[in-house]
Amino acid sequence: HVNSNFRRAGRAQVARMAKFRDRVRRLNLLRRYNMPMRCSLTLHPDSRCAPVKRIDVDLARAGPAELALSFVVAGAIPALTLPQLAEPARTNDLWKHTCFEAFLRPFGAESYSEFNFAPSSQWAAYSFTSYRAGMAELPLIAPPRIDARVQPERFQLLIAMIVPMLTDAPRWRLGLSAVIETTEGEKSYLVLAHPPGQPDFHHADSFANVL
Repeated sequence: HVNSNFRRAGRAQVARMAKFRDRVRRLNLLRRYNMPMRCSLTLHPDSRCAPVKRIDVDLARAGPAELALSFVVAGAIPALTLPQLAEPARTNDLWKHTCFEAFLRPFGAESYSEFNFAPSSQWAAYSFTSYRAGMAELPLIAPPRIDARVQPERFQLLIAMIVPMLTDAPRWRLGLSAVIETTEGEKSYLVLAHPPGQPDFHHADSFANVL
């Protein structure tokens, strides 16, 4: 009976992993399709970023907990500092260099989550209980898939990830943002909508889209 239980548990685990891999494959396939939602990031009034003409973001949900993002930077890409490819590991302080970010907050809630994606393929995910408070690492069942595509006048960062918490609420406030560093060391801050004052991606005004 013990061996039989182990076999059943093993088959169940294999089935769960096969289902998960199938979901990841479906999510990666979104790269071949037109994303159903597109928006553009705006440069902060105090920032200057001559090499960048614009940053567009396409996004889609392949399933209740599956999210795909495509950040596209148009401009003089060789003038930007892009972190070199590294192990796709959870890493802190990615925002100190060129980095792309997403924020999710359920409608009517103070708590929210932050996701950071670097051209190096490194990533981070955090949860907050309220505005910049109660910060903790957000567990994910698998690392995001991050692919960078570099051309002289175009840089694209593709992200495919499974976010289980998306099933916890029917509607979400979405914030999208980018930190761009030039080869001269200058940093610029872009977001869907800027609140008054200094750049602040965590501010409620920055959650300017609905998912």
